[in-house]
This record gives sequence, structure tokens and C-alpha cells, in this order.
Amino acid sequence: MGYRILETDDIPGYLRERGHWDDRADIRVREVSDGNMNRVFLASSADGTRSLAVKQALPWVRVAGPSWPMSPERADAEARAYAQVAKVAPDKIPAIHGYDPENHALVMEDMSDLEVLRTRLNDGAPYGPHTSARIGEFVAQFSFATSDFGMDSADRKALIAASVSPELCKITEDVVLSEPYIEHEHNHWHPQLDDLAAEFRADARLRTEVADLRHTFMTGAQALLHGDLHTGSIMVGERSGSPVVRVFDPEFSFVGPIGYDLGLYWANVVVSEERARALGTLSDHADQLRLSWEAFETEFRRLWPTRVDTFFDDAYLDRFLRRVWTESLGYAGTEIIRRIIGFAHLTDLTTLPDPVPASRRALLTGRDLIVRRAELNAPNDVRAVVQPT
Repeated sequence: MGYRILETDDIPGYLRERGHWDDRADIRVREVSDGNMNRVFLASSADGTRSLAVKQALPWVRVAGPSWPMSPERADAEARAYAQVAKVAPDKIPAIHGYDPENHALVMEDMSDLEVLRTRLNDGAPYGPHTSARIGEFVAQFSFATSDFGMDSADRKALIAASVSPELCKITEDVVLSEPYIEHEHNHWHPQLDDLAAEFRADARLRTEVADLRHTFMTGAQALLHGDLHTGSIMVGERSGSPVVRVFDPEFSFVGPIGYDLGLYWANVVVSEERARALGTLSDHADQLRLSWEAFETEFRRLWPTRVDTFFDDAYLDRFLRRVWTESLGYAGTEIIRRIIGFAHLTDLTTLPDPVPASRRALLTGRDLIVRRAELNAPNDVRAVVQPT
């Protein structure tokens, strides 16, 4: 039949055709698309006892329309990432009920009872004691299982070949790791940040360090990544009295440096803290980088004895984790900077009554995380570079 763009009225018939809904009862459908890239529909029974989500990748960026074409095959990468995570951390992703590669559509668990972490934080709520620790565990479990430590050589090479994503990787290489440091039409910022934007473009040391991180991103095939792990791709809440954390939207997934996923999350942690500081709502924000790193390191070390290649000893593990830590700090800095003077800004800052002071502090922190990453040995060292009010 070929690829077709699904509309709201198509969803009931589509779910029945695919075997996801086996009765003739009414199906109520509403579109809840919120991100930049895709369309999402929620389908529920009339009595509310059953619901599913349908996510389809469009042949363009949703918020831009046909003027910005984008291959819908990015959904293949998302489905592949979910399949890998489901083997090792099924409690940290939505349940996937099926993938339709012809229409680049996923049918998955309805998570509308949960809340996007960014939304919760922007409303003044704390992270809570579980969120960042579970994100650290998620990165450790996912990355270890898809690294040379957790997969045999033949399977790893097949995964790398299947996960090549030149179109989406090029977006990251440009938007995150290049454009904010040059004159580019994608860049924009608050006029009162003109001086810092110009400083960053003229900062030779900063540009060299970013070039190093960019090259590592392009060549460091350590593990399968989420590729876009920020507070907008995490759902949180409670079910049956227990905390729930779900990571979603891994459509930028590819095999790359583990520190990139951690760094994206840490960037959002830093920016969220600046928002809370500006609004006088600081709570547990300062603990989140430490909690996520400690959970990541603990889980990675727990998995280490199960590694496939026993040549790597514990001394090498120490060296490897040090490299991941350092690169994570650098990638956190690049994500902070691009979210303020590059493309696709964060509502954490843009919705502040006066975004300038918090934005300036975040930008300066971002630069320090990049250029001083080699000298920052522990989470407490990072606290020293977070800019004072």
C-alpha cells in the first residue's frame, strides 16, 4: 500500500488493521503532537478502560512543514533503540506494542497519566529522589549492553551498521557542535546577550575544545545512544504509589560517545537550576548531576564483571569512566550554549519574566564546562563553576 500520512480519522481503522484493537467499539482519538518532529495521537475506548498512543514520523519537520524535508526513516532508529532498551531496562521506556516500518509508525503505551519532566520543573516542582538516579541507570544499562563490553564483536558491528543515521547526526554536528560558534542563520538570542555571543565566536580556545568534542561525536562509536536525552524526553509520575520514570523519543539514536547522552541531561539540569534560582524556587536542583553520575557509575561498575571481552581490566574501567565523565561535561556545555544562542531554545529560560541574568549565568557555566572539563574531577568540582548570582 505504501507510506501514508495518518490523520485523526484514520487511527481507528489503522489500529484495527494492525491488530491492536480487536473489537468494533467506538475509538476516540485526539492529536497531542507537541514536539518538533512528529505527530502523536491518543486513542481510547469510549469507557476509558483502554488506550494506546500512535506516533508517526512525517517526511518533514512537523513544526516547519514541507519546507524542511526530513526522512521518516528516523522512526526506524527509534524502534531499534526501544528494542535494545527493552532487553535491559524495560521499566524505563514506554511499552511498545508494535512498529510499522512501511508507515514509520509506532504503537505504544499511553503515558498521558504522566507528566513531561520539563513541564513539571518549569511549574516549580522538584525532581524528587528517583528521577536523576533512574536516568543515570538508564544510560548505564543501555550503553553497556550495546557497547563492546556488553555485546560480542559480530553483533556490535551489525548494530553499528544498522544504526548509521547520517541525516540526524548531521543535525547534531551542525546545530549543537558548530553553528553557535560561527555566524549562521539558525542562531538567535536575546539582544542583551550580543556581547557573549560575539565573545564565544571569537574565543579560539572554546572553538578548539568544541571541535574536539565534535570530532569525538563523529568518530566515538562507544554505544547505542538515545541521542536527544533532555527533560522534554522524560515522563515522570506515580503509578500504584510508586515513582515512574519513562524515557521516550530516541529517534536521534545512533552509535556514539556515551558522554553525549549524559551531557544533554546535565545541560538541562544546569538550565533548570538557573530558572529556579531566578524565580526563587530552588529545591533539589543542585543534587541532580551528582545523583545521575553516581547512579550511572554504580550501575556501569555493577555490570562490568559480565563484560564479553575479559581483556579489559578494572584499571581500564577507571580510565574509561574518567573519559566518559570528562566528555559528558563538555557535551553539557555545548548543549547549554546552543539552547541559548543557537537553534531551538529552552522554555526554562524563554518563559522567565527576565531571561537575561539566568541566560548569562548558564552561558558562562556552559563555557567553563567545555574548557575546564579536564580539571573537574567530581560533581563537587562542577558546583564550583556554576555561576553565582
